[in-house]
Amino acid sequence: MRKHIFDAWIMFKRCFLISLRNPEALLMATITPFFLMLLFGTVFGSIADVGNLNYIDFIVPGIIMQSFGTASQHTAMNVSSDMAKGITDRFRSMSISKSAVLIGHTGAGVVRNVISAAVIIATAFLLGFRPQGGFTLWLLIAGVLVLVSITISLLAVLCGIISKTPEGSSGLMFPLFILPFISSGFVPTEAMPSGIKIFAEVQPMTPMIDSVRALMLDLPLGNSLWIALIWCLGLSLVSFLAAIQVYTHKSAQ
Repeated sequence: MRKHIFDAWIMFKRCFLISLRNPEALLMATITPFFLMLLFGTVFGSIADVGNLNYIDFIVPGIIMQSFGTASQHTAMNVSSDMAKGITDRFRSMSISKSAVLIGHTGAGVVRNVISAAVIIATAFLLGFRPQGGFTLWLLIAGVLVLVSITISLLAVLCGIISKTPEGSSGLMFPLFILPFISSGFVPTEAMPSGIKIFAEVQPMTPMIDSVRALMLDLPLGNSLWIALIWCLGLSLVSFLAAIQVYTHKSAQ
């Protein structure tokens, strides 16, 4: 067990250093969420109807989820690049656990996502974001965001493994950029056409966004937090097991 943890830590440091040496990845994790927050907060804030809420307060969770999907494209591309260049074959010849390689990429992806979330929240404060939750609620918010980030990063790792090219892996992650738009991230689901409303209410992004928003603004949570946790745990487990299986199969070829 100790060796597995050590292997995972080494792989995480490797993947994180790759991110630091890749200015495009850092740019996507910082500048892109800044402009997303600026664009939606200033351009669409005057035309969107979100009831009694400030539009800046309303959209922060949706922008965060969207930035997670965007930043995680680099996780998928890094995994696919390692597979295509034969780097994972070198790891296979060493005494390194298979899960450590995947955990390393996942951990680096989580760090990039945390940076994105921090930039978005800081930008939102400049635009008038005024959360109501206290210290305890912010700890819970951090926990939910990290769990969502782990889920999306594991999905990115799986996309990177099953894709034949880094560009293809980025394309497989594109739905995660779109899903926040078809959710409660930018407008209430009640304002959507009936067909889109049904999809928005059953897809995983909506309870994740609703949970973070309720915690930030100290609103009633309802069942959204439990539904979000079930989605995160279920998707994480399926993604991790599928990634291990596909990774093992490709390594054996």
